[in-house]
Amino acid sequence: MAVRRNNRLTGEFKKLISDIIRRDVKDPRISEMLSITDVVITEDLKTAKVYVSIYGEGDSSIEALNRAKGFIRKELSRKMRIRTVPELFFEKDISIERGVYINKLINEVISKENQGVNVDDESLDEYENGSEDEE
Repeated sequence: MAVRRNNRLTGEFKKLISDIIRRDVKDPRISEMLSITDVVITEDLKTAKVYVSIYGEGDSSIEALNRAKGFIRKELSRKMRIRTVPELFFEKDISIERGVYINKLINEVISKENQGVNVDDESLDEYENGSEDEE
């Protein structure tokens, strides 16, 4: 029962937070090319991580959202009938970049195998150790 409620709240939070940011938050640092990709709410409803995908550079947008989180939380409490609104933490969603990097690794492996080169675990070790190729 608690899982279903948490899933329902997650969907509602995504819609409302997106709407509040688009309509009510008046900060020029927040990009218009922003979308809420996920909201992870703890079981005790004390905190919520809000994952944001931003086209282009988004560090200033994340900073602005974290500065406006009190206002956003207050607006959420006005629009939802919930005893306590969780404390919000905005983070940049890097799943798209990670997917592009993994796709690049797969394409490298396929091209090396097509050339007859023995593929080792070197690329995988680089990824796990955090030394990704930067372009």
